[in-house]
Amino acid sequence: MTTTRKIAHNTIIQIVGKVFSTALGLLALGMMTRYLGTEQFGWYITTISFLGFIGILIDFGLIPVTAQMMSEPQHDKKALFKNLISFRFFTALLFLAIAPAIALLFPYPTQVKQAIALTAIAFLGVAMNQVFLGFYQTKLKMHIQVIGENVGRIVLVIGLWLLMARNASFLPLMTVVVLNSLAYTAVLWVWAKKETSVSFGFDWNIWKSIMTKMWPIAISIIFNVVYLKGDIIILSLFKTQTEVGIYGAAYRVIDILAQTAMMLMGVMLPLLAFAWSRKLKDGFKRYYQQAFDAMMMLALPMMVGTIVLADKIMHIVGGEEFIISGKPLQILAIAVFGVYLGAVFGHAAVAINKQKQTIWIYVSNAVITLVGYLIFIPMYGMYGAAWMTVFSELYAGLLLWATIKHYSQEKLQLKTFVKIIFASATMGGVLLLVSDLNIFVLIVLGIAVYGTMIILTKGISRETIREIIAIKKA
Repeated sequence: MTTTRKIAHNTIIQIVGKVFSTALGLLALGMMTRYLGTEQFGWYITTISFLGFIGILIDFGLIPVTAQMMSEPQHDKKALFKNLISFRFFTALLFLAIAPAIALLFPYPTQVKQAIALTAIAFLGVAMNQVFLGFYQTKLKMHIQVIGENVGRIVLVIGLWLLMARNASFLPLMTVVVLNSLAYTAVLWVWAKKETSVSFGFDWNIWKSIMTKMWPIAISIIFNVVYLKGDIIILSLFKTQTEVGIYGAAYRVIDILAQTAMMLMGVMLPLLAFAWSRKLKDGFKRYYQQAFDAMMMLALPMMVGTIVLADKIMHIVGGEEFIISGKPLQILAIAVFGVYLGAVFGHAAVAINKQKQTIWIYVSNAVITLVGYLIFIPMYGMYGAAWMTVFSELYAGLLLWATIKHYSQEKLQLKTFVKIIFASATMGGVLLLVSDLNIFVLIVLGIAVYGTMIILTKGISRETIREIIAIKKA
């Protein structure tokens, strides 16, 4: 099977699975928004954002680090994986154990502080998933991640339904969130045991290699967390939990859209790292261009469609009470473009071992964005938070592009990108003309118009389409 087909088949499987998991995620989101209302949904968003802040601090970039190290010949693969497992578990356990104590220092309702203590268990599962995802990326077996995610979402939806039928309060609902995370991790863990030995390993030389590889990414992520989660944390300190809930509902939709970027780049990273580490210049150039084109092919129509359909999306997600979330969603949709840019060039930096050279981008972004949050959130609330989020994502994405261009000496071709812009604009225009139609009809129509325009403008060649759908192995 050719590389293009292998990537495409892997990606198609993930996208199909992602459609189901996204639908389940939106269903769960809709159930929670309607059941909890704006204030208690604000509690949920504050809980998840607080732990997400801690979770990103201890991320250490272990997904790309695992994928990169497992693609390199330096260490025995089984020993390396065992040490990655133990490194991830004990570092995550240490930091998440102190999260509830830190939460006591914040002026949150008692229910939020209790939820933080309970839900920290879920984030231990999230942390462990990083190593498994990096492992499956290397194997080009990301369909396992899709299975795990869907199992977790099914547990979440069924659990919420059972508890809501019994008029459960806020904290029992958060228990289901924990079970969702643990079910996801269990699937990844069990499946990994079929591929390799899954146990703890303690080899100081390997731990040193892990820390050497991760520290530039870890520093970047520590600053990254300021503009990724700082908006909701600061909003929760200056504004009501109701406003946090309204903004958080829109942000959850954007989170779901952004996950696709990391999924696709997770497929490409091992290929980029393999080509670069072996000085296969033509191979690296081809994968780099493919990654950019594929990401833009998703990012631009996603951004345009979300801007046009924002109010309808939030009405479906949260009901009448959350239609107001459509306004911040329209603003945050612009940030999706920056997220996808950052995913392409951030992963490329890992692939070419230039993580250290990108640290200044995350540091400067964190400082500027934090100042912006502190100025504009007290003044403009969720709208100030949304516009600063747009700035931070575009700032990081564009500067990462300039940095990778400088060090790789590879120039991206923008011919396909221009066609994607045209196709996305056409789709947006059509959707505006028939905006009174049902949202599901509009989504199908938008996909049809965009897909047709991409094919007509040859944004994707017939040869590529034939290669992707070919059944016979090359």
